[in-house]
Amino acid sequence: MASLTLADIRAAQARIKGRVLRTPAIRCDVISRAVGAEVTLKLDNLQATGAFKERGAANRLAMLSEVERRAGVIAVSAGNHAQAVARHASLLGITAVIVLPQFTPLTKVSRTAGWGARVVLHGETLADAAAHAHVLAAQEGLVFVHPFDDLAVAAGQGTLALELLEDAPELDTLVIPIGGGGLIAGCAVAAAAIKPGIEIIGVEVAAYAAVAQRLAGQPVHVGGATIAEGIAVRDIGEKTYPIIRGHVADVLVVPERAVEEAIALLAEGAKVVAEGAGAAGVAALLAFPDRFRDRKIGVPVCGGNIDTRIFANVLLRNLLRDGRLTRLLFEIPDRPGVLADIAGRIGSAGGNIIDVSHHRLFASPSVQAAQLEVMFEARDAVHGAEIVRGLEEIYTVRRI
Repeated sequence: MASLTLADIRAAQARIKGRVLRTPAIRCDVISRAVGAEVTLKLDNLQATGAFKERGAANRLAMLSEVERRAGVIAVSAGNHAQAVARHASLLGITAVIVLPQFTPLTKVSRTAGWGARVVLHGETLADAAAHAHVLAAQEGLVFVHPFDDLAVAAGQGTLALELLEDAPELDTLVIPIGGGGLIAGCAVAAAAIKPGIEIIGVEVAAYAAVAQRLAGQPVHVGGATIAEGIAVRDIGEKTYPIIRGHVADVLVVPERAVEEAIALLAEGAKVVAEGAGAAGVAALLAFPDRFRDRKIGVPVCGGNIDTRIFANVLLRNLLRDGRLTRLLFEIPDRPGVLADIAGRIGSAGGNIIDVSHHRLFASPSVQAAQLEVMFEARDAVHGAEIVRGLEEIYTVRRI
């Protein structure tokens, strides 16, 4: 495939029909209100492996020759492409080896192995894992299935935009996360052909803003911890980059906090579970609301494979940030009844105590005093502030 066309994407749609879920597109009122726009979510987190990568993997494997099928395949990924290749190789009876970076969330590792693939954990970064995968491919005669820099894979990913615009033809903007560029390349080609003039906007996280840097003519410097490990890609695809350059109007770079807020808003407001990379499009809406006001926007929720512990921590951090959880440190006299009085005041004001830690022996400067840490839940930031003010009238207290 020398270039990517709408015909290639329509052929991919026919090829993967029945193997990949046609996911729903839903109007999301809570995000629409937050942004001041009409926002439609494409729920590809509902795929069997929990991410859009099913589309590209299914198309690429369906195009293998009989000789290639007998040889087996190998793939490298931060997790979602790995699961997709493992699943569709299993469905086709093809041997699969999957190389994952060592930092890959445990949920993605276990699910990949669960599809019958041989999992190899190697390297600190996706680039390290990819180098090792190429070595194994040469040693074992395996067919390398690239996670993004393959036009057959990009054609499969582009079927997401076909479905989205069939279900919501009124959209004037698509906001799509960028890792290696396969999803946005496929979607941009499809959308531009179906609806000329539609605006395609890419999204990267601050630690991995390779495309934004490259488009600006800057040296590419990426790296660091991110909750959006699914798009933590060092190098943009050489086959996908020209498509991005020709079709994408803008690439927005979002901070980690915006991604966490997007995960929490999707969970609480839309009742949708998203991983960091899967929520990056919504993060861009929250970080740059003026950019999207009054637009009709389509956003894929690309994946939902978030580690349970990380998900819980994100929700708790968001509760602390928006004032529904409050942590206080009291300096109190060490005498009977004080702890009960504080608990009573919080409870009578409508607060719900979540955690209490009472330090009597070593934390306080005086043997006649004690330190008390209390975490409580309030309806909202205003309610929490009212409770704190009432406590400050009686006790020495500060937020922590």
